[in-house]
Amino acid sequence: MAEIIHSTAEKIRKLQVQGARNVAIAAINAIKTQAEQTKAKNKSAFFAELKEAQTIFSDSRETEPLMRNAIRWVIIQTQNANTEKVDELKKNVISNVSQFLKDLEASRELIAEIGAKRIQNGSVVVTHCHSSTVTRLLAKAKADGKNFKVICTETRPAFQGRITAKELVDLGIETTFIVDSAARTFMGNVDVVIVGADAITSEGNVVNKIGSSGFAVLAYEAKVPLYVVSELLKFDPETLQGECEKIEQRNPSEVWSEAPPKLIVRNPAFDVTPNRYIHGLICEEGIIAPQCIVEVMRRRYPWFF
Repeated sequence: MAEIIHSTAEKIRKLQVQGARNVAIAAINAIKTQAEQTKAKNKSAFFAELKEAQTIFSDSRETEPLMRNAIRWVIIQTQNANTEKVDELKKNVISNVSQFLKDLEASRELIAEIGAKRIQNGSVVVTHCHSSTVTRLLAKAKADGKNFKVICTETRPAFQGRITAKELVDLGIETTFIVDSAARTFMGNVDVVIVGADAITSEGNVVNKIGSSGFAVLAYEAKVPLYVVSELLKFDPETLQGECEKIEQRNPSEVWSEAPPKLIVRNPAFDVTPNRYIHGLICEEGIIAPQCIVEVMRRRYPWFF
């Protein structure tokens, strides 16, 4: 197994690579490098390496279906290649990784274009955590000449909201930074809530950074629409078979590194927002009701099933 697989998986595990898109990109780029460096002598050995890499990455983070789906797509496409030659299989993996990355970028641009239309002049937008797709959507709205403000949260315990705040300030967007627990204080003066997603279940429930479900309830109470911005490939197929989306439990030291020895500290990385609190899912297919996710997936990505 190429060292790039283990080192990349470790970076993902330690949050040195953050964000579902970035995690997926890092993983399949590592698989591309592994294919380039393979010592496999035949097709069977080549696919054994791919499968082992797939397992290593799946074990690196529990709540990363986009990464798992990206790897799965590359492997499926390569398996369908009508060749036994390792050199040809290597080229196939490289080509499929490049195609997936191209499609992923195209989907983000399309999502940004669709979602930016929901930002109006004078709007106040709230966002939580960091999503490169949400940032791209807000950048598109700004480029379209819309004047709006954004409130973003610090997003404890890893403070990913600071990444969002820096990006928005660099874009010239008026940005206010608040602690997570101040959300209700500001929600009465907000026009729309826009968050990303780490996973989407078969019911159309959304798994996102811890605190997102609380924001959804606050928005619902204040009659503020909440949109989830996400590529469809964050859908988790295991939830179709009755499995619940796994919620990653992070190291308690992220919350309190010098906690008293007998204190129990819990650190779930994500929570689940029920579909009833979601005004719409902004994806490459348009703005859809989250409950339609399976139907839309079958239409746009038939290979998935």
